[in-house]
Amino acid sequence: MGELVTVYTSADETAADNAAEVLDILAEAGLNPAMYNENSPGVGAGTYEVRVPAEEVEQAEALLAEGAEENPSHEMDLVEVYQGVGIHAEMEALGIRAVLDASHIPNVIVGTSQMPNLPFSVRVPVAYEALALAAVESARAQALKEGEPAG
Repeated sequence: MGELVTVYTSADETAADNAAEVLDILAEAGLNPAMYNENSPGVGAGTYEVRVPAEEVEQAEALLAEGAEENPSHEMDLVEVYQGVGIHAEMEALGIRAVLDASHIPNVIVGTSQMPNLPFSVRVPVAYEALALAAVESARAQALKEGEPAG
């Protein structure tokens, strides 16, 4: 198989069951899906993804779109609100997570301390993106006002 492309991702409490269901739908249609979880590189804690070979993406998305009316989970699709690389990236991601947790905004951190050359990112459900960006910006402004470093 060549490059795999994510066609489904979820981090809610039913993520494992939903990903397994998507996997079954795609496999029954003759596609070659694979499921990944938090133990896979680049997948956040509590997150499940279903990926297919790049040449099967259109067909997979069409199959999943047919059932989209039944499952409005796209509001929980994850979007990145922070990405950093380098020696401070993990600390910045943890700081942003603390701000989001204090604001009761669901979030996941993607990254690994064992490989500091890889990026760290913080992701939130798309429905919370504007609120998360506002909370992070407010925290940064407050830190600058108090004379703390901008990161």
